[in-house]
Amino acid sequence: MHEARLWEKAAEGRAHCRLCSHFCRIGDNERGQCGVRENHAGTLFTLVYDRVAAANLDPVEKKPLYHFLPGTMTFSFGTPGCNFACSFCQNASLSQPPRSGARIAGHPASPESLLAAALECGAQSISYTYSEPTIFFELVQDTAALARARGLKNILVSNGFMSRFCLEELDGLIDAANIDLKAFSEDFYRERCAARLAPVLENLKRIKAMGWWLEVTTLLIPGLNDSDRELADIAGFIAAELGPDTPWHISRFHPQHKLQDRPPTPLERLEAAAEAGARAGLHYVYVGNVPGNDHGHTLCPSCRKVVLGRRGFELTKIALKDGRCTHCGATVAGVGLP
Repeated sequence: MHEARLWEKAAEGRAHCRLCSHFCRIGDNERGQCGVRENHAGTLFTLVYDRVAAANLDPVEKKPLYHFLPGTMTFSFGTPGCNFACSFCQNASLSQPPRSGARIAGHPASPESLLAAALECGAQSISYTYSEPTIFFELVQDTAALARARGLKNILVSNGFMSRFCLEELDGLIDAANIDLKAFSEDFYRERCAARLAPVLENLKRIKAMGWWLEVTTLLIPGLNDSDRELADIAGFIAAELGPDTPWHISRFHPQHKLQDRPPTPLERLEAAAEAGARAGLHYVYVGNVPGNDHGHTLCPSCRKVVLGRRGFELTKIALKDGRCTHCGATVAGVGLP
């Protein structure tokens, strides 16, 4: 075990965790809601600092990030555990067991070994992903510092429920983030995720203000978060609060985990979401989990011609020069664009 960061002692031997927006008060020999932070005799420990359960070399587009170092590879890893309990979780076997007190699975790892693996495979960045990187914050912080010193970029793929203290600690280390905006309803977050919407909205605004490159993803679930009103609210929030250059990824739902009673998202609802994004003035709206659809390409915000063509996660066309459309010369938003 490794002593945790971002916590303080509380009354009666409890540990007050300040890492995420649950702000758990954890009794002796108990774990927080994430299942990977445990109080021993008044000291809070992380159970996943040296425990990695998944590691792969991925296209950066898989995160998904379409405007950050497009066409490059990112070394991705995650530990067990999550501070959400989403009924539709796509990685439940990784994220949920620690929440029920299960043994912490995974392979031994250290910041140094993870950086070495990233360098060896030629990655241009490291992505903290697969489960919820907030809950393995200490490993993220130490690995990101090493990566930055060696010229690698750092990417956070998160549910956005971290505390502002966590964001402040990561400021200056993280370069880009994809944040899930799962719905625009407190009821959805409470009933389907055991969390709250308001902290996610505040953190999205904080991340944008800190200057990280930001992209947003919404998994569209039939009958739960795909009404015309909710789609307009999500798109409107992104446009007004995060800016029209913030990419919005709309992802197709497939039955997962405890949510098996819903069909895959109908294509017409995905199209409705894309249209809501366009009406709100968003320049870059994408539809994922639908192979071969036309919403995987990046269009110039001015002339609307394809400037980055994609087949799945592969770039098939580049019509950019120094980040400008080769058709009309308009600037396309992003970091490290061709």
